[in-house]
Amino acid sequence: MSSEVALLTPISVADPKAIDLDLSLKLEEALKPHGIFESPEELAHRMEVLSKVNLLVRQWIIDVSKEKNNIPENKAECFGGKVFTFGSYRLGVHTKGADIDTLCVAPRHVDRPDFFSSFQELLRQQPEVKDLRAVEEAFVPVIKMEFDGIELDMLFSRLALPIIPEDIDLRAENLLKNLDEKSVRSLNGCRVTDEILYLVPNKDNFRMTLRAIKLWAKKKGVYSNALGFFGGVSWAMLVARVCQLYPNAAPATLVHKFFLVFSKWDWPHPVLLKPIDTSENKLGFPVWDPRINPADRYHLMPIITPAYPQQNSTYNVTKSTRTIITDELVEGLEVVNKIYEGEEEWARIFEPSNFFQKYRHYIVLTARAEEEEHYLEWKGYVESKIRLLVGNLERNLFIKLAHIMPESFGPFSESEGKFMCKWFIGLLFHDTKSANVDLTFDIQSFSDVVHKTAIHINLFKEDMRVEISYVKRKQLDQFVPQEVLTRGRPIIKKRVRFKNDSHFVH
Repeated sequence: MSSEVALLTPISVADPKAIDLDLSLKLEEALKPHGIFESPEELAHRMEVLSKVNLLVRQWIIDVSKEKNNIPENKAECFGGKVFTFGSYRLGVHTKGADIDTLCVAPRHVDRPDFFSSFQELLRQQPEVKDLRAVEEAFVPVIKMEFDGIELDMLFSRLALPIIPEDIDLRAENLLKNLDEKSVRSLNGCRVTDEILYLVPNKDNFRMTLRAIKLWAKKKGVYSNALGFFGGVSWAMLVARVCQLYPNAAPATLVHKFFLVFSKWDWPHPVLLKPIDTSENKLGFPVWDPRINPADRYHLMPIITPAYPQQNSTYNVTKSTRTIITDELVEGLEVVNKIYEGEEEWARIFEPSNFFQKYRHYIVLTARAEEEEHYLEWKGYVESKIRLLVGNLERNLFIKLAHIMPESFGPFSESEGKFMCKWFIGLLFHDTKSANVDLTFDIQSFSDVVHKTAIHINLFKEDMRVEISYVKRKQLDQFVPQEVLTRGRPIIKKRVRFKNDSHFVH
C-alpha cells in the first residue's frame, strides 16, 4: 500500500513564483515560430470536418440497421453511433496541419466488415474525400483519408450494446466485456487519452508543457515509436507524471522538472500514472506485469498506459535508443538550468540535433519504387522494419551504438529518381584494436528478411527496392544538402580518433 501512496503523493504543491510565470510566457513565445498553434479559423475547420464525419457515421448506422434488420427509419435513428477523437488532437496539443486520430463507435449489430465495405463506399462518394485507403489487416485496422484538407485516421469498435448513448464514457471498463481483441485495441487509444486527461491536475499547464516537450523531442530526433524512441502517447504520459508530482507548477517549472526527473530516472523502473490493480483482471486481457510475463522483464524504459488493459507503450526501445534518449534528457536539463540562471533563451532547447556531425560512420538505407502508390506502401513497410537492422547492428560486437535518425530524406538529385527516400544510422565503434569490421552479414540478413516478409504478405512488387550502404561522414554531402549536414550546434569538444576508422570493410 505504501508504494501506492508514494505514487499519488506530489513532491511539491508550491505555487509559481514571478520568475516561473515570466519564463512560462517566454516559453509560449518561443513555441510560436515553430507552427505549434493553429488559428481560430483552422481550429473551427477541424471541428466542422469532425461534425460532418460524425453525421456520416450516424447515417451509415441507420442505413445498415434498415438493411440488415429491416428496422423502420424512425427506430433505426435511435441506435446512435459516434466519432471520438484521441491522440494529440484530443489532448489539445496538435500542431498546424497535423492529422486527427478518430474512432468510430457502433452498436452490436454493426460489425467490422460493414465498416470496411459499406462505410468505406459511403466515404468514397463524398466530394470532400481524397486519398482513401483501408488497411484492414493491420494490427489495429484503419481507414485513412483526407477529408476537406484534413488527414484522418479512423479506427472502428463495435460495442456489445444495443444502442450507443450520446453521453457514453469510453473510460468505463465494463464496455470491454464480450469484445474481440481488435475492438479492444481500437478503443485503447481513446481510453488512454481520456484517462491521461482525467489524471492531470491542471490541463492548460499540461498542454503547454507537452507542446514544448514534443517540439524538443522532434527537434532532437527522439520522437518515433516505430523506430524505438518514444511516440506521442509516451511523451504525454511522462509530462502527465511530472504534472502529478508538481500539481500547481507553471509550464516553465514543469519543463525544468521534466528534465530533472527523467534524466535521473531509475530505468527499468516503470513510469505509472496510477497503480496497476493486478489483483482482479476479470476480463482476462493481458496486462503489463513482469512478475507474470517473462517478456515484460526485458523492457528497457517501461511507460505504462493508465487504462485497462495496461500496456507498456515503449516496448520498441533498444539499448541504443535508450542511450540516445537519456543523453538528450541530460543535455536538456543542462540547457534549462542555464535558462533559469538567465544564461540562455528558450530557443536554445529547440535547436535541431547535430546528428550529421556526431559520428564518423553512417549507414544509408534507401527505399525506392517506380510507381508512387507502390513507393508509399514500400516506404511505410521498410520504415516499420528498420528496428530489425538497428537490432542486427547492436548485436555486432564491434558496435557500441547504432543511432537511427527518425527523419527521412527524399531525392537529393534527379538521378536518384522521383519516388525514393533515405534514412541514416550513425555508428559508434568500440576500440577494435585495428581489426577489420565487416557488416555484410548484418546488412544482408536484414535485406533478406525485408524481401521475404514482403513477398509472404503479398506486398512486394517488382519495382520495389531496398539498398543499404556504408559511408563516412565526409561522403554524406552526396546524399543530403549542406544545410541539413550543418544543422545543430557544431561539436567543439575534442574528438577521439577511433583506430578502426580506416579499417572498415563492407
